[in-house]
Amino acid sequence: MKLVRFLMNLPNETVQVELKNGTVIIGDIISVTPTMNMNLKNVKMTVRDRNPTQLEYVNIRGNQVRLVILPDELNVDKVLSESMVRPRRTPSTLPPRVVTKERVPRRRAF
Repeated sequence: MKLVRFLMNLPNETVQVELKNGTVIIGDIISVTPTMNMNLKNVKMTVRDRNPTQLEYVNIRGNQVRLVILPDELNVDKVLSESMVRPRRTPSTLPPRVVTKERVPRRRAF
């Protein structure tokens, strides 16, 4: 399973995101897209060699994420079981259909 599918099932969780340029962002997840773009709220952003900055919202482009640190109290097993991708049922995996033809009684002509 991909990390992005896992993160998509974590709304309102506080995470720490480190970007490729060394910036560290701590905030609550609002949403995550399939391209791993992340929207966070109540953010504390620390750019390398600078003082931390408080922001209300921030949008992170997915290809700039180096790593995501999850909270210790997160029940990973529960989130994994909820985020598992269910296999699609293709025609070859569907059970065979049994077609029965109902017999209609014939009327006799007089």
